[in-house]
Amino acid sequence: MSTTTGHPSPGSAAGGTSFVAATRLVAEREVKSFLQLKSFWIGLGVTVVALFALSVLPSVFGGGQSSVAVVGTSDVHAALEPLDVDVVEVEDVAAAEELVRSEEVDAAVVPDSTGESLTGVRVVALSDPPAEIVAGLGTVPPVDLLETADVSSGERGAVVLVLSVLFLMFGMGGVAIAQSTVTEKQTRVVEILVSTVPVRALLAGKIVGHTLLTLGQVVVIAVAAPLALQAGGHSDLLTVVLPALGWFVPFMILGFLLLSALWAVTGSLVSRQEDLGATMGLAMMLVMGPYFAVMFFSDNETVMTVLSFVPFSAAVAMPLRMFAGEAAVWEALASLGVLAVTAALVVMLGARLYSGALLQTRGKVALSAAWKHAD
Repeated sequence: MSTTTGHPSPGSAAGGTSFVAATRLVAEREVKSFLQLKSFWIGLGVTVVALFALSVLPSVFGGGQSSVAVVGTSDVHAALEPLDVDVVEVEDVAAAEELVRSEEVDAAVVPDSTGESLTGVRVVALSDPPAEIVAGLGTVPPVDLLETADVSSGERGAVVLVLSVLFLMFGMGGVAIAQSTVTEKQTRVVEILVSTVPVRALLAGKIVGHTLLTLGQVVVIAVAAPLALQAGGHSDLLTVVLPALGWFVPFMILGFLLLSALWAVTGSLVSRQEDLGATMGLAMMLVMGPYFAVMFFSDNETVMTVLSFVPFSAAVAMPLRMFAGEAAVWEALASLGVLAVTAALVVMLGARLYSGALLQTRGKVALSAAWKHAD
């Protein structure tokens, strides 16, 4: 019959080992055990290969066809002949500008009435000049921007994609904590472990160990990214993304700590790997939610402001707002503070649930039962 009595006290482990020393031992065990797994290295290798593929393949196969609104004059059509674009005929310049504002077309090519253009046409774009279209017109025409921004839409889109994917990748990396916990319960190794170290030191060690593993993967990606971008001819993109990463790193570390506690509790509630899917719903939602929220609402300033103060989405939303110049430093610090406090509270709550569920090895453990049996 499972029980949670007879644990070592939270402050010390059996044999007088301090909590800090016990945490370090568990962290070292987690790091060494995962570094010995082929799946860990295969996963990291796939990530690096995917990074190169995402950078190189668009250059090899080319991008999608651009759409351009045009006013039907001979000068405009003559200028567009060298370009491989999808032409949308409109009646006048006002209609062309409306299509650009609604982002139904990438740009518009309209007659030049000022006499400034050598080709007799002007290019109308939303917030940044369409490089391919402008370059394809030969003699560079004047470009009119309907909206001005500190950061171009292309740069913003690149940063949204990079930050969201990184958060998703490392957030889902917490699954390893849940799997490790279930394995220890299923093999009854956990009963030996808790006789040596406090349960809370076991949790702390897992979080510290997997945080170190995550940071190690960040370093590998940080080294591989410039090489991949250079190979794909996107070296300029690195200078765009780097400023955003300055704020993203501390947010990501705190966000990972927050999610790590949830993943650990998720694993402690079941006793078999086959049952893990039944308890992963909440953690999965808290990882996937910020990813889709930022991807869908990255252009909505009001929604992004709210998301930047919600702990589970702040790790992506606030660095993006700082990069775009839409938030003050005090907002970032306040958001970081909210995330830090939330992470601390969730870790403490998770520690109680974890200690109450860890030694119950018969089927799925209810949260109420885990709370009741906690030390």
